[in-house]
Amino acid sequence: MTYHIAQLNIAQGLGEMDSEIMAPFVAELDRINALAERSPGFLWRLKDESGNATDIQVFDDPKIIVNMSVWESTDHLFEFVYHSAHTAVMARRREWFEAMKEAYNVLWWVEAGTEPTLVEAKARLEHLREHGPTPHAFTFKKPFDAPGAEEAVA
Repeated sequence: MTYHIAQLNIAQGLGEMDSEIMAPFVAELDRINALAERSPGFLWRLKDESGNATDIQVFDDPKIIVNMSVWESTDHLFEFVYHSAHTAVMARRREWFEAMKEAYNVLWWVEAGTEPTLVEAKARLEHLREHGPTPHAFTFKKPFDAPGAEEAVA
């Protein structure tokens, strides 16, 4: 069976998405989302009719936004996050977002062709917060191989 990497990233805005403080971030969304979609290894991202996910509410706080996507591998996702134009925007996150005290990014393996749900993603983030990195929910700093990867190598 083939697996791909899913990721959820949340952020708590310093203001509502239509506020002046968030305007520079919102102005970058279409460009960065288009870059993601053109990046090697990109497979899918959560979005609504507007093409973004900023209006999708998962948490009680309306200033918490979500980004969820699926990539062919952790290497592809890492390359986009840390070695593309996304990196410069991410470096400015303190201009727009609160510093999160708990884990705000989680990775997990999904069967190829599967689009994760927000319920699943939120549960994975909660699992990471409660148990730390495990094969069920992990981070770039403490990754785990896809299920069955050990058998495939042997």
